[in-house]
Amino acid sequence: MVRGTVFNIQKFSINDGPGIRTTVFLKGCPLNCIWCHNPESKSAEEELFYNFEKCIGCGRCAAVCPQKCHTFEDGRHIFNREKCIVCGKCAEECYTGALETVGYVRTVEEIITEVLKDRDFYENSGGGMTVSGGEPMMQFDFTYSLFKAAKEAGLHTCIETCGFAPKENFKKLAQYVDIFLFDCKETDSRRHKEYTGVPNESIKENIKMLDEMGSKIILRCPIIPTLNDRQDHFEAIAELAESLNNIIEVNIEPYHPLGSSKAMFLGKKYVLEDLSFPDNETVNRWIEIISSKTKVPVKKA
Repeated sequence: MVRGTVFNIQKFSINDGPGIRTTVFLKGCPLNCIWCHNPESKSAEEELFYNFEKCIGCGRCAAVCPQKCHTFEDGRHIFNREKCIVCGKCAEECYTGALETVGYVRTVEEIITEVLKDRDFYENSGGGMTVSGGEPMMQFDFTYSLFKAAKEAGLHTCIETCGFAPKENFKKLAQYVDIFLFDCKETDSRRHKEYTGVPNESIKENIKMLDEMGSKIILRCPIIPTLNDRQDHFEAIAELAESLNNIIEVNIEPYHPLGSSKAMFLGKKYVLEDLSFPDNETVNRWIEIISSKTKVPVKKA
């Protein structure tokens, strides 16, 4: 049986494709976006959240940890991540939720069984299953098998992808995907590499190929104040949208700082910790600029 590492299954999702959907989030991503709002998705491995604000100092974690990662000194809980093997025993004992494992292995059959529990909602709303991440193409065998099983079960399917994956894999998967929610993080390749760790040439080639194959595409554009909220980027988004024959719409995804706390729970630094939500007036102005350059519908995601 094909297995994959999942970190969340979100029911009643209404922002990841048409209708009411179940979104399956997979771990692992080839990009390292400095604004990532799901930092727990970057690593393909299981990880451990530690929210010190929930800790009551009961010591149950220290009693079961085989690596002795948890110690208590002067009423403070000290967690040594370098020794942690993410066995999950401490999280199982932590009834306040201060410790939580992130990521679990499931078979395709287990995921599809869970997704199908809400089939009635999909049929009544035109929804279905969306696979997101991380980057689903990082676990390609699992993702391919999951989409194949979903289509065999009669589900509408979407994939949210950064587009950075082998062209052959996209070709193979396309037959089972109804809509590609394709990220457009930065249209300038040099800036794309600066912000995400990779250039965007192969990403542009993949979206062009999928469009030529007839795949339906929704362009999803995270806009980050001070980084890519530029006139030339907005115009390039519109130009890309105009070049695609099978595009449905452009989604603008305004920056939000919710990844900051999750990065802290993972013991990682969040680069944009001082950046906050853009106001509605600013977001509407972004949408107006892009809309003025393309006939494709542009809206806030």
